[in-house]
Amino acid sequence: MPNLERQLPPPLAILHELAADLQWSWNHSGDALWHRLNPAVWESTGNPVSVLQFTSDQHLQQLAKDPDFLTHLAQLVAARRRYLDEPGWYQQHYTNVPLKGIAYFSMEFGVCDALPLYAGGLGILAGDYLKTASDLGVPLVGVGLLYQEGYFRQSFDNQGWQQQTYLFNDPGSLPLTPLLDKDGSWMDVATNFLCREVLFRVWVAQVGRVKLYLLDSNHPCNQPRDRGITSQLYGGGTELRLVQEIALGIGGWRLLERLGLEIDICHLNEGHAAFATLERIRAHCVKHQVDFWQALWATRSGNLFTTHTPVAAGFDRYPPELLRRYAGEAALEMGVTMDDILALGRANPKDAREEFNMAYLAMRTCAHSNGVSELHGQVSRRIFQPLFPRWPQREVPVGYVTNGVHMPSWAASDSDAVWRQLFGDNPWQQDETQLNPARWQELSDQSLWQLASTSRARLVGYARLRYQRQWRHESSQLDCSLPNLHPLDPNILTLGFARRFAEYKRPDLLLHDPERLTRILCNSRHPVQLLVAGKAHPADKLGKAKLQRWQEFVQRDEVAKHLIFIEDYDIALARHLVQGVDVWINNPRRPWEACGTSGMKVLVNGGLNLSSLDGWWAEAYDPAYGWALGDGGEYGAEQDAAGAEELYQLLEQQIIPCFYERDAEDIPRRWLQLMRTSMAQLTPRFSTNRMLRDYLDNYYLPAAQQYQQRMAKQGGLAQELRHWQQHLARHWHEIHLGKLTMTERAGNWLAETQVYLGGIAPEQVAIEMIADPVGEVPAECIRLQLAYPLTGAINAYHYQGVIPQHRPVSDWSLRAIACHPHAQVPAENPLICWAD
Repeated sequence: MPNLERQLPPPLAILHELAADLQWSWNHSGDALWHRLNPAVWESTGNPVSVLQFTSDQHLQQLAKDPDFLTHLAQLVAARRRYLDEPGWYQQHYTNVPLKGIAYFSMEFGVCDALPLYAGGLGILAGDYLKTASDLGVPLVGVGLLYQEGYFRQSFDNQGWQQQTYLFNDPGSLPLTPLLDKDGSWMDVATNFLCREVLFRVWVAQVGRVKLYLLDSNHPCNQPRDRGITSQLYGGGTELRLVQEIALGIGGWRLLERLGLEIDICHLNEGHAAFATLERIRAHCVKHQVDFWQALWATRSGNLFTTHTPVAAGFDRYPPELLRRYAGEAALEMGVTMDDILALGRANPKDAREEFNMAYLAMRTCAHSNGVSELHGQVSRRIFQPLFPRWPQREVPVGYVTNGVHMPSWAASDSDAVWRQLFGDNPWQQDETQLNPARWQELSDQSLWQLASTSRARLVGYARLRYQRQWRHESSQLDCSLPNLHPLDPNILTLGFARRFAEYKRPDLLLHDPERLTRILCNSRHPVQLLVAGKAHPADKLGKAKLQRWQEFVQRDEVAKHLIFIEDYDIALARHLVQGVDVWINNPRRPWEACGTSGMKVLVNGGLNLSSLDGWWAEAYDPAYGWALGDGGEYGAEQDAAGAEELYQLLEQQIIPCFYERDAEDIPRRWLQLMRTSMAQLTPRFSTNRMLRDYLDNYYLPAAQQYQQRMAKQGGLAQELRHWQQHLARHWHEIHLGKLTMTERAGNWLAETQVYLGGIAPEQVAIEMIADPVGEVPAECIRLQLAYPLTGAINAYHYQGVIPQHRPVSDWSLRAIACHPHAQVPAENPLICWAD
């Protein structure tokens, strides 16, 4: 434990173990216990480690003799032991599968506010992923960095301009423990930077059944500059960012090797961690005495790259000279040149001027890649088209797994009670398909409306407390009293808007017509209240300007009781917002929102969504449970006025009237039907339980099988695949596709052609007919069969196949592609030849 661990009375000694297990961050049965230990510290920090450090010996001694407290503690210990010891959902449903272990690499992890290692959605998703893996018993470990300063804390100056404050992450007060080596010393791993060795000490965060390993450069043996490598999340310039990514990827994989963990799947949560694939290759080279390229073929099938970026400009890029400085030694260790490494991160491997792209490195060293929503998968295929220039965009090898959220982390206590009432004690530790939507008919309208009203009232109380905490009297240092104002009302329609303030998210769209928004909020018959929160990147002046617009608007006296901007958006605030709002608003420009999981978090609590048809909402939207902005088209800023008009009209003509349409019992029946349908249909579908099952079925299990096949028999298959690739590269130019003929036969087309393969064997290629989608007719691909060899020609053959006649001959094209039963084409070999 950290050096600030204190001696507890023997009956309470187990509290150290409970505090170190972050399961408390989503299993709230222990909240009352931590609150009883030290109410002020618990309410301020939500951190059990701090609670133990700041509680007096006298109080601890009293509690050690308190029967009620000890009974509660015993119940928590027993429940945690059952949770850890009983077989999880994965063990029950995935028996005799090849998967041994998954390593999940991410630049940030947002498990809880007590471990502030996140900046936004990417980190929150990673934190939710670890919790879900724990709940379901999936064999996964997380790998990240421990930053001495997390992301900034937000405040505003007199002009409403965002100010940033960076707080020190004191490891001794965080729910972390040093990872000890076999000899009892603190484990560290070494990475070389600029001809010197840098040591990273290793911390471990226990996330239920899952371990999160964190590398920390603040090692006493390092030079002062190197101790600052993990100084700040997304801080510093380009050079520090590169060094952090090398530390995460290379240092992280070296740690896994040091621990002797059996890892089949290396999962990169964004391209930041792509250097892990290079270190995996290097370790394979050393262990199996093979060259870099055979090691690439051996390991690539076990690597998965998840991209969250909706625009190519969002990828990390580095000047070639910077890569040469920091990765030259690593290239030598792998037996390749730095030019070979640089080529892996370029669209054109031969262009020495092109910058090194981390996402391209991930694509080239991972056999499997995915976006984070169906629409984002389409967008990503467009983004990565330069790596597959002669392939149709739809065949660029990027699939999708739509994100989800960890429902227990975001469910209010009252919502959780309803789910347990309908589906048993552990609704989130089972297959999401078992949450039968029909069960929701058992919940009365009165009970559902009470849930919504209670949750809204709790949010209002919390928002008032946050408002009081952030309020500052700017006009006089002598008068620090709060204004005589009680904003918000627990009984009126409550809207929530909380996002990163980036231009594409249009965070000030509601302010397009301030007077109209004022009229909407202050309508005496059907009043509305709005809670807004969000941060802009420290370097984003446009985002800060949009924040300033909100700061100016909230100063209007007429909206003061209807609108609060709550500063310093964090997990705690997000949790309260999604638990209490009636409608969550999200209005990005399509298709710039890769997924947008914030709106998913209201589902479990009965909140409804009003969102652009972007990210997850593009595949989820149905008028039976929400509202959509836009027509699904892609527009620029010139359409913002029209977007704002549509937003106002939806509020004025549909949402507000629906909420205030009451029967004789003062119950909004139509609104409750929307709530019930949303909770029943969308909550299971957009949970991380479904998400993780999608990864297991569509990526992890197939990839683990492929990886183990390539590792078997001293890597014989990997060697074969390497030789296959080399042979095709040498002879591909010799392929010639002859004239294609299409003749009508028995209601179909008979396609025939002659193919001259040069030095390539027929089984090494596939000859295909493909047709693009036209209107409602989908794309099609039909493989032709080798019929017979051509007389008098060397390695030439007649190919033919039956083509459906439902589309004209002109729709079809002929091509040859690389083919091997154990290769991912085109991800691992993009060779392609089209007929003239």
